Amino acid sequence: MTDFQAGWRVIYTKPRHEKKVTEQLSRLAVDAFLPTVKSLRKWSDRKKYIDAPLFPSYVFVNLQNDYNYVNTLDIDGVLYYVKTGNQIARVSAAIIDHIRLIVNKGQEIEVTAEYFRSGKCLLIREGPFTGFACEVVQYKGKEKILVRIDLLQRSILLNLPQEYLMEAIGC
Repeated sequence: MTDFQAGWRVIYTKPRHEKKVTEQLSRLAVDAFLPTVKSLRKWSDRKKYIDAPLFPSYVFVNLQNDYNYVNTLDIDGVLYYVKTGNQIARVSAAIIDHIRLIVNKGQEIEVTAEYFRSGKCLLIREGPFTGFACEVVQYKGKEKILVRIDLLQRSILLNLPQEYLMEAIGC
């Protein structure tokens, strides 16, 4: 890699290897982020809440240098870095911060690969997401807040009370 720029990237893993990859990255002292949500799983004999990856088979990695990049490719379970064209795709720190905030607040969230036309752009004026711009879209007959993750071709949808929102200028 030439002209390496530090920043967030996305690793694509083998199915159900996200947690193992994240643990191995932390052993290498590489900053990794695996967003998870509590999910109710049902078996024939029981039900249990588990921490499921928000984006199955994807782990966000904050690479600082070429050395980190090369070492992370040797981790068991890592398939490749997500690319756009022939370049490793970068994820803005703002998107990572948005995802962290959404996951940490324990809101009821949903991830979908469905395409949404641009929604009404609003500003959140109250609550844990104060100051963030958002889109409001219709989903399954309800208004939801939308956060787009274009690189993964996914969108995160969550509920937020209408009184928390206000019109945004130049969104």
